[in-house]
Amino acid sequence: MAELQARWHRSMAELPQGPWQALVESSGLPFYSWSWLHGLEASGSIVAGEGWQSLHLGLWRAGALIAVAPLYLKGHSYGEFVFDQSFAQLAGQLGLRYYPKLLGMSPVSPIQGYRFHIAAGEDQLEITALMFRLIEDFCRQNAVLSCNLLSVDPDWLPLVEASGWAHWLNQRSEWTNNGFSSFDDYLAGFNANQRRNIKRERRSVSEAGISVTPLVGEAITEAALLRMHRFYAGHCSRWGAWGSKYLSEAFFTYAHQHLRDNLVLFSAHRGDPSDPVAMALCVFTDQDLWGRYWGSDLELENLHFEVCYYAPIAWAIERGLRRFDPGAGGSHKRRRGFLAQSQVSLHHWSDPRFGSIIRRWLPEANAAQLEEIEAVNAELPFSRQPMPLEASA
Repeated sequence: MAELQARWHRSMAELPQGPWQALVESSGLPFYSWSWLHGLEASGSIVAGEGWQSLHLGLWRAGALIAVAPLYLKGHSYGEFVFDQSFAQLAGQLGLRYYPKLLGMSPVSPIQGYRFHIAAGEDQLEITALMFRLIEDFCRQNAVLSCNLLSVDPDWLPLVEASGWAHWLNQRSEWTNNGFSSFDDYLAGFNANQRRNIKRERRSVSEAGISVTPLVGEAITEAALLRMHRFYAGHCSRWGAWGSKYLSEAFFTYAHQHLRDNLVLFSAHRGDPSDPVAMALCVFTDQDLWGRYWGSDLELENLHFEVCYYAPIAWAIERGLRRFDPGAGGSHKRRRGFLAQSQVSLHHWSDPRFGSIIRRWLPEANAAQLEEIEAVNAELPFSRQPMPLEASA
């Protein structure tokens, strides 16, 4: 068998689209497609000048790409939604340089499902172990203190146990379709008080003369996506330095050309859906829906809930989708049917002293996270309590 070659690629353009796509296809995640990651780079959104230097690891045999790991050298901790600023502070106290760090994720999208993508027929355990060693060697040789693989696919965890990397639990939200046939069917699971609250919130939007229309396929014009960018940019600007505006206008133009098949826009309007007063952008497959960005020209109570939660849930039920991840943050998601779930990230630290301090803290932190998730879900306004969650790690 031909010898494997490991290469570090500084852009998606260095990697062949077809072979990359063949490797990641089984994940079912648009966020790791060649087109999505290339679009982030080509649009100037995820580039070295913004603190994201692409450094994708590829394994090649006889000129064929047989495994990939999407990776980035990061000069900051923004856009990750796993908050490690306390780690950076600890590094400073120990006289260590925390940045740049090596990061594995789909940039600015905390979507559960990160893993190495390995060709069928390869020894998955052996290739996985090799890629971990290559990453550890890279960090050691280049004085990179840490590598962090975020929002890891839980089905991948059995393959990584032998790596010895530390597990850190964080929290995410998820709505699950329990065979609902309609939005009212979904509402039936809430207690009477919360059913009334949700109906009241939806009614307040419709009484303001606002309708919400989902736009998919050819209905998503370039003009609609550019309008979405303006909503997104405007929403981010409201938060000032904390606005988390990562995506350029060029990314939305690129999305119209290359990503539209997996996009749905929820247009809130008073007349023509192509003339929205608010809009949300979501990503979908035949089974899953992910909420990403929103913005509004109106200060209308409950409009955010309708455009970003209720209308997408109704659309997901109509399509028979199984799950809806509404995005990071927001305790208000809980009272609207999104359960708290644990999410695992994997971490390696090149400095033994630094790593040992964090490893001693992690068991207590992970236990506290699981307790918080259990407490949050116990307070959800359902007429019957959801099934208890099992720990992911």
